[in-house]
Amino acid sequence: MEPLLTFAELASLMSSRAGVAIDAAELERRSDSAFTELGLDSLGLLGIVGELENRHGSVPSGAEMCRTPREFVELVNQSMPAGA
Repeated sequence: MEPLLTFAELASLMSSRAGVAIDAAELERRSDSAFTELGLDSLGLLGIVGELENRHGSVPSGAEMCRTPREFVELVNQSMPAGA
């Protein structure tokens, strides 16, 4: 089953919703780095959560508190079925 959120999609959302340009491959390599180290602040992460809510109806509780891309992607994919 295909995951709901990939690192490529997260990289795209970081660019479109928070103005943080990062290559998907680099994001995956640095997936355990703090969002702040990648240039994404808490408001940027809230923008990403909001966009995912618009697309899929809901996002797991606490998603906006994730500290790393890996933590965020895993939480979203564990809590929301693909195709949601």
